[in-house]
Amino acid sequence: MTVTLTPDLTLQQRTLAIARRLGIRKFDLGGAHVDEVSVQVQQGEPKQVKASQRSGITVRVWNAAGRLGVTSTTQLDDQGLEQALGTALEASEFGVDEYIPDFSPLATAPLTPLSPTADAPLAPAKTLLDQLIAAERELLGRHPAIVSVPYNGLSQRRTERFYLNSEGAARQQTSTTTTLYLYSKTEEVGRKPRSAGAIRLSPNLEELDIAGCIEEVADKTIRHLAYEPIASGYYPVVFSPEAFLSLLSAFSNLFNAQNILDRQSLSTPESLQQAIASPLLTIYDDARHPQNIGQPLFDGEGTPTRRTPLIEAGRLTGLYHSAGTAQRFHCQPTGHANLGAKVTVSGHFYDVQPGQAPQAQYQRDRADGVVWIDELHALHAGVKALQGSFSLPFDGWLLRRGEAISIESATVAGDIRSLLQQILYLAPVPEFTPYGMCPEVWVAPLAITGE
Repeated sequence: MTVTLTPDLTLQQRTLAIARRLGIRKFDLGGAHVDEVSVQVQQGEPKQVKASQRSGITVRVWNAAGRLGVTSTTQLDDQGLEQALGTALEASEFGVDEYIPDFSPLATAPLTPLSPTADAPLAPAKTLLDQLIAAERELLGRHPAIVSVPYNGLSQRRTERFYLNSEGAARQQTSTTTTLYLYSKTEEVGRKPRSAGAIRLSPNLEELDIAGCIEEVADKTIRHLAYEPIASGYYPVVFSPEAFLSLLSAFSNLFNAQNILDRQSLSTPESLQQAIASPLLTIYDDARHPQNIGQPLFDGEGTPTRRTPLIEAGRLTGLYHSAGTAQRFHCQPTGHANLGAKVTVSGHFYDVQPGQAPQAQYQRDRADGVVWIDELHALHAGVKALQGSFSLPFDGWLLRRGEAISIESATVAGDIRSLLQQILYLAPVPEFTPYGMCPEVWVAPLAITGE
């Protein structure tokens, strides 16, 4: 039976009855069911049309000795529930006997409802195809050098999430996300191919900013056509909001309590309340931010999500916590837990803001000798997360007396801890990115290596 995630009283009652029959007193279930439709096109023709349904449910059982067993299933009928609960009970005999995960103390706390609701019906694949073909056609018509849009996609995803436990917790949320991605490529005689990409997110197709995505890709692509090499050296750098947040995400172990306990983080328990960045920088993780598409109401343990301070005026003031890490840090869980064979924690949506007032103002249209990094590449290979170092190719421009000169090819290298300490300025207006809200971030000179 395909899973239908509707955590009503009937599911709770059925699960409780099966658990009693098996002699299980303590258990929880968490998971999600995803319906998705996605399309890709190539030169005005459909390249790929895909519809999928995916389900994943984690079942945890504590035995009489307090040990924990975990299993996964995609079945929520009586047979599937009984098999999953029984398997988890058997696995509990081999569970660890220290730092055993427990229910979140906030799993039954009231949830603040979203307004308006983020749920919306999925559009037909034909509608998505027509919209994407039109977007590709318009982008190709923006400049003769733009010859293809090799990477593109328009998709809609409807996600049903739930959590329930034997102490009466019952959480459910349904949300819809629409995503557009366009990535162009140019060809000119005697010139290197140039490219640019952009992404847009929205709760539904009607609100998707397709025109803005096309405009951004076209503008970046055309501005990259007149490129020049850059001499290697140290340059002041201004990171675009997306570039800064992608780098911050690559070093998210700074804020991860589980990573700290596992000694897989650049932070330690003693780092809390210490200055790890410039006092100009403040960062929150805010799952409920109005700009966060598909705002999660609760995490994998049923803990309500909330606005969590991470860095305030340069000081590390908060971490991502599950129920288990919160207990060991003597604090409350923060709504960042993911259920699995091992409970993990991860962030939701960054909100980067200025901290203390800066002593100087910076503007790109007046900058000279500054490198403007628009997009970082190869973060999977160029980041050493446990050392703090990075060396990454990027797309960007060299600012000469306010004029932006496209850089032919270059990499930027540095250390995230030094970079955070050497922030010079945050622009006053934040911008929306897939990673969160962030302004442009100016930093002291970094090593730039050209060809």
